[in-house]
Amino acid sequence: MKTIILAGGLGTRLQEETIMKPKPMVEIGGRPILWHIMSIYAAHGYKEFIVALGYKGEVIKNYFLNYYYLRNNFSIRLNNGHIDVYDSGSEDWCVHLIDTGLRTETGGRIKRLATWIGNETFMVTYGDGVAHINIQELVAFHQRHGKLATVTAARPPARFGGLAFDGDLVARFVEKPQIGEGWINGGFFVLEPGVLDYIEGDATAWEREPLERLAEEGQLVAYRHDGFWQCMDTLRDLRLLESLWESGKAPWKVWK
Repeated sequence: MKTIILAGGLGTRLQEETIMKPKPMVEIGGRPILWHIMSIYAAHGYKEFIVALGYKGEVIKNYFLNYYYLRNNFSIRLNNGHIDVYDSGSEDWCVHLIDTGLRTETGGRIKRLATWIGNETFMVTYGDGVAHINIQELVAFHQRHGKLATVTAARPPARFGGLAFDGDLVARFVEKPQIGEGWINGGFFVLEPGVLDYIEGDATAWEREPLERLAEEGQLVAYRHDGFWQCMDTLRDLRLLESLWESGKAPWKVWK
């Protein structure tokens, strides 16, 4: 199952870090948060990623182009460029790096990846949030309910999209409400290809019309995640994540 990571936003609320690089490349413990997110999925056996690029996408491309060599020892013959790599210990991931436009909204980025998605169930998450989440349980939850879309509901500050429930169904989806019931859109979606029909084009924000319509039609269910979840939206968030990592007790580190 492929996982789309939305990595094309401008990251305007983290400008101190995102002037020279996109937000998914801001580092926690010397590794981009993008790598941390991918490690969460890979720890549960999902190792094929489609990174939806936009703002400064070349930084992400360069990171993965050089990843193999920078993570290993090697010898290079300068007269012909031949390289011998030693002690290879790189992750066995497959990473597709796809330009989805500089100004494209989140829904538009997903829509642009239709040919990569095909007719299979797929996953989507944001390139700036980590969680102590069991991806296998999330997928099983989605499969049991048989709906077009599953969103992970989390419980951080109410500045994100609010969710109201009817059992496991999402009865209402409201982006960035002033008040709510404490559950928010935490990303970590599991989706069927049919959701692409709910996205009009590049200007469509996934968090607006598509999720609202899916909720209204009874096609959006919520996987309630009571555990750790944290986005990296501000410098304060970044410092929190960095301090947790430095403590050796980062809750999202589910890999060895």
